[in-house]
Amino acid sequence: MTRKEFIKICGILGVSLPFQAAFSACNKDDKGSFSEKVIIIGTGAGGLSAGYLLNQHGIEFEILEASATYGGRMKRTTDFADFPIPLGAEWLHTKTSVFQEIVNDDAQTVEVNTVGYDSQVDTEGNWDNGQLTVNELVDSDRKFIDSTWFDFFDEYIVPSVTQKIVYNTIVQSIDYSGEQIMVKTSNGEYTADKVIVSVPLKILQDGDISFTPSLPEDKSAAINSATVWEGFKAFIEFSEKFYHTATSFNITPETDGQKLYYDASYGQDTSQNVLGLFTVGKPALDYISRSGDELRDFILKELDEIYDNKATASYVKHMVQNWNDEPFIKAGYLSDHEDWRKVRTLGESVADKVYFAGGPYTDGEDWVSVHAAAQSARSTVDELVK
Repeated sequence: MTRKEFIKICGILGVSLPFQAAFSACNKDDKGSFSEKVIIIGTGAGGLSAGYLLNQHGIEFEILEASATYGGRMKRTTDFADFPIPLGAEWLHTKTSVFQEIVNDDAQTVEVNTVGYDSQVDTEGNWDNGQLTVNELVDSDRKFIDSTWFDFFDEYIVPSVTQKIVYNTIVQSIDYSGEQIMVKTSNGEYTADKVIVSVPLKILQDGDISFTPSLPEDKSAAINSATVWEGFKAFIEFSEKFYHTATSFNITPETDGQKLYYDASYGQDTSQNVLGLFTVGKPALDYISRSGDELRDFILKELDEIYDNKATASYVKHMVQNWNDEPFIKAGYLSDHEDWRKVRTLGESVADKVYFAGGPYTDGEDWVSVHAAAQSARSTVDELVK
């Protein structure tokens, strides 16, 4: 069963995704007998969530981040439009109650404004073989209003871990052969009793972090054989809105990736018409291989073909986010069509010392999304402190 099939079945049956119960099972005051130090590598959704939960347990930890900022693929900008633009994670793929569950504190009121799509009003175009077919848009995902996943973490999760983050520290190796774990970085060595690895899967595939001893054979095989899609997003402002709420493309085979134009201004209190382009996998290569005016003209030509030459005539400006060019991310994310058993292996801990948290490191029931990364952190911390 693929990730998309699993989520679809949950929606048909009207049930919540299974991570929600796991959040409510945590007792944030239960430190137990755990008195060791934990090093977390990476400040994406998984790493930040792991640190936040360890802090709730009162456990000593430190977070090593290769770049100068936190957030990973939750990156966003406030410079392009009069509302925040998510350059990475954008939609909420589950119920809004997940925000309170991630915060894991009944005393903390969480307020995040989102909006769902309206099948009575919103339309979806499908572009296939030069033909545009238009239907009502049926989509259970939700858009953030004047906010993003990054803003949620920035407000509710980061304040309790910010003093524990060490930036511009590139992890090069993890030696877990001894009683204590030695983490070698570009800024020297760190020691810990446990390590939580929360880096993009492409970093491990490229061998940017070495392990001593080597990771178990099944773990290494899962890492090296997993399909990590390329990732690209663009945002284009137009003087008029000529496009549908979403316009999808038929990708064959569907395991090659995804491609979608969508109304990035949807639900926002704005007069700006901003169209987003989201594409992962092989379809992203058409955009990653271009830059500057060539890339702009390629996108406008494509939109002109779909929308009767209205794109170029109303073009204002654009911006792009090529995730393959991010030095500490290097790609989009783990394929939606990956084998769930391989994903489960990716999420398994090693030798009761090295743990994994984040979008690709789950129990195989869901992966990649921000809420799945947060649940992965929950499961990892629960296992670590048991």
